[in-house]
Formats: sequence, structure tokens, C-alpha cells
Amino acid sequence: MTRSTGAAGRPRADTAKLERGFGLLAVLGMILVVAGVIGLIYTAAATLTTMLLFGWLLLVGGLVGLLHAVQARHTNFFWLGLVVAALNIAAGVVIIKTPEAAAEALTMFAALLFLTGGVFRLVGSLVVRGPQFGWTLVQGAFGLLLGILVLATWPSSSQYVIGTFFSLSLLFDGLGLIATGYGGRRVVGMVAGK
Repeated sequence: MTRSTGAAGRPRADTAKLERGFGLLAVLGMILVVAGVIGLIYTAAATLTTMLLFGWLLLVGGLVGLLHAVQARHTNFFWLGLVVAALNIAAGVVIIKTPEAAAEALTMFAALLFLTGGVFRLVGSLVVRGPQFGWTLVQGAFGLLLGILVLATWPSSSQYVIGTFFSLSLLFDGLGLIATGYGGRRVVGMVAGK
């Protein structure tokens, strides 16, 4: 009898554990949504925060890469690892010291990516005329328009573009986690017969 009770109790414990896990996903999603909305309200602060975070990530990644290169000093990839680590450290220091200039450069790069991506999508949709012709044409036009808008107001656009994109990313990732959390809890409840 003890075995059957333990066997019956285990699925309930696993179900509760899954529901808690999905609940935590939903809570994390709510936190990301709140952070995304705050970032959309304070885009200049979000841009500065994003650049500083990016700089610190490069710096820490470079230091970890440097330690790894030192540990692998007797391999063929030592010099490559050392150069990559040094570049990451240098880029991290530059971004941390001058986040505004880094935001301007990254905004210019993003605008050029939007422009080139938009042109390639537009030309590709017109040349190929595949089954997704309309959507590809709209994507290309949207990318081209976005690139033109960012470049037209550059460098002042660098104060809000990166923060806006990062905040939108947080917002949509958060909404996705909320949907996954609530949907997962519903599925677990349906499977468990609740």
C-alpha cells in the first residue's frame, strides 16, 4: 500500500512542480513587461542603460575569454583567443567610458542594416514574386522607411532608438513568457484532470 500511495503522490507532486515552473515563467514575463513599458516611457535612460549593460557584458566576456586563452596557452588557438578577448575588453571599456558615442555608432549601424535589408527585400520580392510576395514587399518597405527615419534624425535619434528597440524586445519577450506560463499551466491542469 505504501508503494501505491507513493506512486500516486508523485504525479501530483510533479504536476504541482510543473505548475509552479509555469507560474514563475508568467511572473518573469510580467517583470519584463513592466521593464519594457518603463523603458518605452524613459527611452533616453533605457538607451544609456542598454549601452552600459552591453559594455559590461563585453568587458566581462573579454575577461572570461582572456582567462580561457591563458588556460589554453599551449593550443593552436591561444593567439586567436587572446586577440578576441583583448578586442572584447577594449570595446567594453570604450562603451562604458563613452556610452553616448557608442549609442550613436550603434544607431547608425542599425539604420544601415534596416536600409540594406529593406532594399534587398524589396528587390527580392519584385524579382522572385514568390508565394509570400506581399508580405516580403511590406517588410522591405517597412525596413527601408525605418532606416530612412532613423538616419534622417541621426545623431539625435541615437538617444532613443536603441532604448526603444531594447524596451520593445523586453515587452514582447515578457508577453511571450506570460502566454507560455498561463498556457502551460492550463495544459498541465487539463492533463492532470483539474
